[in-house]
Amino acid sequence: MDIWIKAAQFILSLSLLVILHEFGHFIPAKLFKTRVEKFYLFFNPWFSLFKKKVGETEWGIGWLPLGGFVKISGMVDESMDKEQLAQPAQPWEFRSKPAWQRLIIMLGGVFVNVVVGFVIYIGVVAYFGVERLEPSSLKKGVAVHPFVEKYGLKTGDYILAVDGVPTKNVMEVTSQVMFRDARDIKVKHEDGKISTIHLPENIGHELFEQGAFPLISLRSNGTKVDSIVPKSNAEKGKLKKGDQFVTINGSSIHYFDEIQKQLYLNKSKKITAQVVRENDTIALNLKVTKEGTLGFTAEQKLIDLGSVKQYKPSLGESFGLGIDLAVNTLGDYIAQFDYVFTKKGASSLGGFASMGNMFPSSWDWEIFWMRTAWISLALAIMNLLPIPALDGGHVVFLLYEMITGKEAPQKVLEIAQYVGIVLLLSLMLYANGNDVYRIFFK
Repeated sequence: MDIWIKAAQFILSLSLLVILHEFGHFIPAKLFKTRVEKFYLFFNPWFSLFKKKVGETEWGIGWLPLGGFVKISGMVDESMDKEQLAQPAQPWEFRSKPAWQRLIIMLGGVFVNVVVGFVIYIGVVAYFGVERLEPSSLKKGVAVHPFVEKYGLKTGDYILAVDGVPTKNVMEVTSQVMFRDARDIKVKHEDGKISTIHLPENIGHELFEQGAFPLISLRSNGTKVDSIVPKSNAEKGKLKKGDQFVTINGSSIHYFDEIQKQLYLNKSKKITAQVVRENDTIALNLKVTKEGTLGFTAEQKLIDLGSVKQYKPSLGESFGLGIDLAVNTLGDYIAQFDYVFTKKGASSLGGFASMGNMFPSSWDWEIFWMRTAWISLALAIMNLLPIPALDGGHVVFLLYEMITGKEAPQKVLEIAQYVGIVLLLSLMLYANGNDVYRIFFK
């Protein structure tokens, strides 16, 4: 049942965003008196689930849920309608319009995605408020990934400021370090001493390559096993649901982050864990994976869950906070490309299954709209990439025309479109192949 709830949220989110994106092309096309032959949600190779002709436009729903499209007369697009393009240009065709009008038509979808992302974030902040977790409200400090302990950050520390700015929400620190170049973290240690930790310039790549994120998290009493992943090292080592960790390699376990630390320090090694099972204490020999996991989930009981405060801003504040949230999200997404173009980044790419897993297994409107806003901004950036067949590819050729005063040859546009389609399909197959591999082989 969980998977269907996730799928329903993902399909609804994607459908809304695709329709709005395509209207971003449709509306300026109509304003500039350009004929739009088709407006489709999803693609319709061979047949459509629904279609209806209204005026000069066929409105429909395809059966292949990979996006959507508007077919604009006289434009080299995924339809590759060479017969139409071989005819003399007509006044209502895309190719007959001035370059600046064609540029606006092509950028319309991206513009709408950006606006929709900003509007949703403002609406979510206004309606639901924002979560804040100030350092002073924590009982046991934060859990710090063991990789960064060598720089002076320790589990149990209280994060007071990042790059000189007082911390209002400690859960933002990971994003600030990995995507916003934050390098100075002021902390209060468990012994009361205050110091400023200076992280190296390449810390983002170090964290990514080591899988050391989140950098900061809330501490949890989750030492009891909630579920076991089938065929995992936990199952092979006879770990069972309900087992409660007492020690790992002789180190006492009281918090979930202490389990994570021991597993991280013993990657690809065997560990000896003492667990309480019913009324008995037994020893298990377990093999840790190279990623530092065993293959189980724990009963998470956050120590400072009550310290997470929901702040309800005024309508005026909502605009500022919502815009800040959208700007940070947009900037963080762009910054991620620095990690994507690495060996580990390429293997981390995901397809539809990964995107579907962004949504919770129970319907939550706040999370639904937050994920939808994120996807909207991500679609805007992806569509701006200078890849033929994407909006960004068309924009590159239009900018070339506006700068040089000469249109790119029709044959070049057609070849570029074919190349773009092949690239996009290859990327889609690779990303979704990663999902399949992770589901069945990891």
